[in-house]
Amino acid sequence: MNAPAAPRTAPPDARATPLSRALLAALGLAAAVDLVSLLAGAGPGHQIAKPLLMPLLAAYAATRGAPKLLLAALLFGWGGDVFLLFGADWAFLAGMGSFAAGHVCYLALFGRRRTSPALGTLYAAAFGGTVALLWPDLPAGLRIPVAGYALLLTATAWRASALGPLAGLGGALFLLSDTLIATGVAAWPQPPAPDFWIMLTYIAAQCLLTTGVLRASRSGR
Repeated sequence: MNAPAAPRTAPPDARATPLSRALLAALGLAAAVDLVSLLAGAGPGHQIAKPLLMPLLAAYAATRGAPKLLLAALLFGWGGDVFLLFGADWAFLAGMGSFAAGHVCYLALFGRRRTSPALGTLYAAAFGGTVALLWPDLPAGLRIPVAGYALLLTATAWRASALGPLAGLGGALFLLSDTLIATGVAAWPQPPAPDFWIMLTYIAAQCLLTTGVLRASRSGR
């Protein structure tokens, strides 16, 4: 007679632990400090809090059994965050390169999962229209790098939807955040407190992408 099957339980690395909860709380605090600092015009608060965001999110994801490619994507995001704090042209290009490496990690992570062709068509139209509109107003030396990065970013936004609505929303918000940055580089009119909206959509994007990847990773087990 066969022994009864043991009940299925979540893998140990998929369960929330006191450490993961503490890291998530620390991430929430750092995000709040960063966003409030941007609204208040408190530069030092932003300078301190922003570089903490992605390492805390990566550490939290690691405690939840995150794939290595997700951790790499978040740490490349951290590199981009740090470079963009400097404000110089070389730092902007270095930051864009670091974020681009993160998008390559995301695309490798999404693999060959099926994605809506109709959604892909919409993203392709958005990419072409945005680049065409921005092109004349971008500095000449940034036009090709920005267009190449925008293509990679749009691919990530589209492919993220393969992991479900949370990751799909995260990809869309990442695209929105970086589009706001690009309009600022092109000297287009900006909304009030543009850096606040850039960081709000960026933080939400990375958190949603992380959540989507973790959920897909657990269901894949």
